[in-house]
Amino acid sequence: QVQLVESGGGLVQAGGSLSLSCAASGRTLSSVAMGWFRQAPGKEREFVAAISWSGGNTYYADSMEGRFTISRDNAKNTVYLQMNSLRPEDTAVYYCAATEVALTASPSLYDYWGQGTQVTVSS
Repeated sequence: QVQLVESGGGLVQAGGSLSLSCAASGRTLSSVAMGWFRQAPGKEREFVAAISWSGGNTYYADSMEGRFTISRDNAKNTVYLQMNSLRPEDTAVYYCAATEVALTASPSLYDYWGQGTQVTVSS
């Protein structure tokens, strides 16, 4: 069993930056791929980025490529999402998740989820 806890969300102006963290407990993350998703009110959960167990491979949704960076520190059992050039449309609850499957954007393939952290971008 894996418990995931996100932190780092908040309110930021358009063009600003935020850094999210996802700390894991209950099991080491070093053998699982990790992903970030987001969900805005009234919308479906949306893939943001994923990273392989080693950190050597990453995968981004097109709209986040170049603005968001996913990384991980397996020694700290933590995954990060650095978000730059934020836009009002980035406003959502951001979730981290863990999967036994290699890099995937499909939320149904993720086995463990955090509770989410709110990111609000004002215009």
